Amino acid sequence: MGNREMEELIPLVNRLQDAFSALGQSCLLELPQIAVVGGQSAGKSSVLENFVGRDFLPRGSGIVTRRPLVLQLVTSKAEYAEFLHCKGKKFTDFDEVRHEIEAETDRVTGMNKGISSIPINLRVYSPHVLNLTLIDLPGITKVPVGDQPADIEHQIRDMIMQFITRENCLVLAVTPANTDLANSDALKLAKEVDPQGLRTIGVITKLDLMDEGTDARDVLENRLLPLRRGYVGVVNRSQKDIDGKKDIKSAMLAERKFFLSHPAYRHLADRMGTPHLQKVLNQQLTNHIRDTLPNFRNKLQAQLLSIEHEVEAFKNFKPEDPTRKTKALLQMVQQFAVDFEKRIEGSGDQVDTLELSGGAKINRIFHERFPFEIVKMEFNEKELRREISYAIKNIHGIRTGLFTPDMAFEAIVKKQIVKLKGPSLKSVDLVMQELINTVKKCTRKLANFPRLCEETERIVANHIREREGKTKDQVLLLIDIQVSYINTNHEDFIGFANAQQRSSQVHKKNTIGNQGTNLPPSRQIVIRKGWLTISNIGIMKGGSKGYWFVLTAESLSWYKDDEEKEKKYMLPLDNLKVRDVEKTFMSSKHIFALFNTEQRNVYKDYRFLELACDSQEDVDSWKASLLRAGVYPDKSSGNNKAENDENGQAENFSMDPQLERQVETIRNLVDSYMSIINKCIRDLIPKTIMHLMINNVKDFINSELLAQLYSSEDQNTLMEESAEQAQRRDEMLRMYQALKEALAIIGDINTATTFTPAPPPVDDSWILRSRRSPPPSPTAQRRPTLSGPPTRPASGRGPAPAIPSPGPHSGAPPVPFRPGPLPPFPNSNDAFGAPPQVPSRPARAPPSVPSRRPPPSPTRPTIIRPLESSLLD
Repeated sequence: MGNREMEELIPLVNRLQDAFSALGQSCLLELPQIAVVGGQSAGKSSVLENFVGRDFLPRGSGIVTRRPLVLQLVTSKAEYAEFLHCKGKKFTDFDEVRHEIEAETDRVTGMNKGISSIPINLRVYSPHVLNLTLIDLPGITKVPVGDQPADIEHQIRDMIMQFITRENCLVLAVTPANTDLANSDALKLAKEVDPQGLRTIGVITKLDLMDEGTDARDVLENRLLPLRRGYVGVVNRSQKDIDGKKDIKSAMLAERKFFLSHPAYRHLADRMGTPHLQKVLNQQLTNHIRDTLPNFRNKLQAQLLSIEHEVEAFKNFKPEDPTRKTKALLQMVQQFAVDFEKRIEGSGDQVDTLELSGGAKINRIFHERFPFEIVKMEFNEKELRREISYAIKNIHGIRTGLFTPDMAFEAIVKKQIVKLKGPSLKSVDLVMQELINTVKKCTRKLANFPRLCEETERIVANHIREREGKTKDQVLLLIDIQVSYINTNHEDFIGFANAQQRSSQVHKKNTIGNQGTNLPPSRQIVIRKGWLTISNIGIMKGGSKGYWFVLTAESLSWYKDDEEKEKKYMLPLDNLKVRDVEKTFMSSKHIFALFNTEQRNVYKDYRFLELACDSQEDVDSWKASLLRAGVYPDKSSGNNKAENDENGQAENFSMDPQLERQVETIRNLVDSYMSIINKCIRDLIPKTIMHLMINNVKDFINSELLAQLYSSEDQNTLMEESAEQAQRRDEMLRMYQALKEALAIIGDINTATTFTPAPPPVDDSWILRSRRSPPPSPTAQRRPTLSGPPTRPASGRGPAPAIPSPGPHSGAPPVPFRPGPLPPFPNSNDAFGAPPQVPSRPARAPPSVPSRRPPPSPTRPTIIRPLESSLLD
């Protein structure tokens, strides 16, 4: 990708980031970091400065960068710098930036070459930069000086690895041309963290300082010691240039002139220099951005869809429209009526899967809670018999009655009917409370208009309470109607003769018991199934555990799971009762217990069986089911004393056989008639509540709520928005526009950029071999200026390393190598034939990458091409 293409990409990416920064959000598109790694005085800081286009880093000999410098480039209209440790202070003079870096380094590390892993954080704001993070790291050294610790090499290595191990970090492995490339520590570290070589770029500096007659052509052509992404040669400013205040633009012109005029680099001039290094980095940035865009686009589209429905209501918002508030009020009231009806009547769209709606809860009140309350208060057997016996005796008075008095039956029945008022009124209270809760949930959508929400809730709640009083009056009237006339000619009433026959059948059943195996079908019907936890089993015996329970009219069984294949136990329901268990502090479940009224063990060695549910509603539902099976709730302990006194009186009260038969007959008559009354009341009370309360409230909301809202308060006051709503609307619209703009920018980026495939892998195992090779020989070699092949050295030096096919540059002489044992030549078909040997020069230091530039060739004119526009300038 060229610089022109990058110039088009920079504003697009910056626009994408600005679209989110305007909303106070961070852009999900993270650009790579660029870490510069190399030895001391390798030219790392100079390479970094070329990216910024400013001279602001400390210079000198030895170790100058002694703390990591994390440099964040931020696109801005003004050009200045800020340090994290100097918050609020802007540096417009970049010489002051250099002095501050030196002073902050000395403050932590001291004045005597000490190092520290604590980074210096610097932000540079400029209109010429892309939002990137550059990292200048201390140079790799092996010998401590000054205050440096003995393990200086390991400390610097760990410091470098903290940054370059990140997958989002590009590694610029900087190596001077006048050192041994095969032993480059920068390339070794890069190979450890990037074995595929996809994010490592070799940078060769100080090409202008090579010995006369030598060059690094084969290295820069990536034929010698190859890297997957190759090498880029750069020529930085010398210390003399820096002292002479030579600016970066002039230095880059001189660098361009050097590559164009050098006979060994002319053909590579377009692939050398700082502009080309920027171009290579631009390619990596573009590839990274294009790889990131698909996931980024999916996240943006998902976020856009999540707010699109809510934004739809804001799109047509026109504050200057005089009819806006009237329209909004009508829409709000209509929506409230629709939501209320859906919550009561049920709806197939937008089903709530987290909790029961108002209608579902009212259904449970009608068919579980209300029947449970009726059965719970139905009667206590001993107390009922005692009342019947008192009624018979009081009717007979001083006389001894020969016949069963029907007045005793009527007195007892009326007393039992009156007891139904309590459960009936309680069901009205429960439904009323549920309606009010439903109204509160429906008014949440009106929260944007606080006064409208309050008034709507107040008006509807007042109407519900008004209907509650009328409904209770009607419920009491229904009970009084039942008391006013005892219809003994009802078709379901058993009558006197059947009552006596039923009495004898009950007596026989109590004698035989329910141990028979042939149970009638009605006793085998499953009443309820579900999961319960047995909570009173000790930890030593397995602890609390959930089982699948099946309740019938005869027994309570539990299984390992809901497949009902492995039955754990079957508990008969004879003489069982249910009672509540207080919830403990550590328990999150609601518990009830089953126990035997004859003080027998219920389950194995346990006198009671504690069963736990997740909610109180489940407990009430199970209790109602147990009542249907004949397991009644135990009376509260507060009534035990009174019951004991009454039981004592009953035991002291003796009944003759005739009276006992009369009591049993009236008992059966009362049971028969009350079953008729209970069935009638269980049917009429829900219908009454439905008609007088629920349907009436729905009609009120649909027909009268709007009129009462208009009459209660001024329309402008009702429809006054809350400050939070106005702010939220603005934020939602801004977010919506930003997301749409971001998606459009992503499309533009895909159009404006092209993907550059990664180069094919190369054999870079030389980096690993260089670790195991013996120390380099003090001899070195220079590349001769002759075009002929080098002479062979004396025998015993060993074969030269393999040289890849030179391709278009076959006329170039082979690259010199250090003498000594080397790997065999792998390619038998190479154009050079036998492995070439390289001359040695024992008196010189070992540069496998040679060092000084030759003068320009007189036969080829020097052409200075225009400097390509860089990324940051």
